[in-house]
Amino acid sequence: MGKSPVFCKSMIVIKHAIADAALLLWLSSTANADLEHGKRLYKENCVPCHGELGKGDGAGARSLPVRPADHTNGAAMNARSDGFLRDVITKGGGAMGLSTFMPGWQGILKDSEILDLVSYVRSLSAPNGGNASKR
Repeated sequence: MGKSPVFCKSMIVIKHAIADAALLLWLSSTANADLEHGKRLYKENCVPCHGELGKGDGAGARSLPVRPADHTNGAAMNARSDGFLRDVITKGGGAMGLSTFMPGWQGILKDSEILDLVSYVRSLSAPNGGNASKR
């Protein structure tokens, strides 16, 4: 005897509600991210490929067949959610349909550090403050 269609639809609704709640909790935690710590992490780990100003022109970028993302490009960055940025940093570019040359930082950086990085990366293209040359 199978489950009723109403039961199955209810379970799907519940699963989506749980996923939405988890996403909202995560997004609210980015509001508490440490921007200065994110900047330090970026300089230590991301600058070699993404460049000092986040334009995708770091010294290591020259040897890559695909140019790293330009984090100062507001149109491109605004098309990406914070959750997507978190997943790219955590899992790496290949896992997210992007360049396989972007490494995953899961197990290397703590979740809170990844949130700090997302916050900093987001700030590079923010209006009235997204001019990375001011940093």
